[in-house]
Amino acid sequence: MPPSEIIRLPQPRFGGPVSVEQTLLARRSVRTYARDPLTVDDLTQLLWAAQGVTHSQGYRTAPSAGALYPLELYTVVGHMVGLPAGLYRYGGREHALERKCPRDLRSELCAAALNQRPIERAPLTFLLTAVYDRMTAKYGSRGVRYVDMEAGHAAQNLCLQAVALDLKSVVIGAFQDREVKRIALLPADEEPLYLVPVGR
Repeated sequence: MPPSEIIRLPQPRFGGPVSVEQTLLARRSVRTYARDPLTVDDLTQLLWAAQGVTHSQGYRTAPSAGALYPLELYTVVGHMVGLPAGLYRYGGREHALERKCPRDLRSELCAAALNQRPIERAPLTFLLTAVYDRMTAKYGSRGVRYVDMEAGHAAQNLCLQAVALDLKSVVIGAFQDREVKRIALLPADEEPLYLVPVGR
């Protein structure tokens, strides 16, 4: 990422008061959110849980076949303390954000997702995408399955971290791929897989 476009994030916490068992017990799909903004600390933890680097060799919080890491993670910010509205790409190695668009895209993204209101009402929505070629170049057509498995791991990590932060989330897979790609300025070889609104 060019230095001028990097937004450094605070370091994530590696301990908390909620056990894994408690987060599994409490995790539910929630589609209604308060109007309260989220914080940069909340965002940091959620990004790290989904795609954070956990080892000097670049290993991440979610397993990846062959350590090829085909996933990309974006956040559509609408209402946060300390971060302007816009579309941001997460760089796990740098633990930083790259601002891709300076506008609040929640309404457009909601329309592309068949008017599912949680996307418009949540203070932020995560977009998980994949570059399938990174995996299929090594594993052939079987690589498609590995990418989809990895996306599930990352999305579950994100949802469990939300619970640990006393936040709510829902995983959304119904959307118009072409429209989401256009709104999120995705390159041709990158496919949208999940939308995950998060709020209080």
